[in-house]
Amino acid sequence: MKTETQDIEMLAQAIMLEARDEAEQLQVEAKEKADAILKRAQAEAESERKAILDRAKQDADRLRSQASATSQLKARSSQLEQREKILDSVFEEVKKQLDGVKNRSDYNAIAAMLVREALTQLKVTEAEIKADESTQKVLKLDEISKELNGKFSFGNKLEEGTGIVVNAADGKVHYDNTLETRLSRLQSALRSSVYKVLMGEKA
Repeated sequence: MKTETQDIEMLAQAIMLEARDEAEQLQVEAKEKADAILKRAQAEAESERKAILDRAKQDADRLRSQASATSQLKARSSQLEQREKILDSVFEEVKKQLDGVKNRSDYNAIAAMLVREALTQLKVTEAEIKADESTQKVLKLDEISKELNGKFSFGNKLEEGTGIVVNAADGKVHYDNTLETRLSRLQSALRSSVYKVLMGEKA
């Protein structure tokens, strides 16, 4: 017959056994949880690493693209700067040669055309014409006055430029039709065509 002591020992053993089983079960669960956490952490780390690499690649591509665009822009800018210098020198040379137009045999017709154009633009029947000395000599204002049915007379001599400047309505209305001003007005429109001619292209 079992004694009370034996009963207590058996109970203690049963409790210890159950506690060990529970501890082992807890250990297994803890390990599973730890493995799951580790796997999740590794997956997140891998995902983050991939995202960082993707961002780095995108940044590198963007920087390469920017560098390439900047380089192309600089080259284009340099090319345009060179083009503008060439065009400026061409127009400067043309400007120097404008004075020689006065020596042409048909300069009287050119001078008359300059006056007609200015008077037509201003739509006036009375005006004062300022002209350089050479233009004054070849310009027949009486003929133009009859032709345009107006009253046109010479004003002070033009000190600068070749051609004419028309003043009307007591100086309130003004039209500069010197060859230099005409060249300046045409310059913007002509730049592209002139450059094509210089480069051997069809204008």
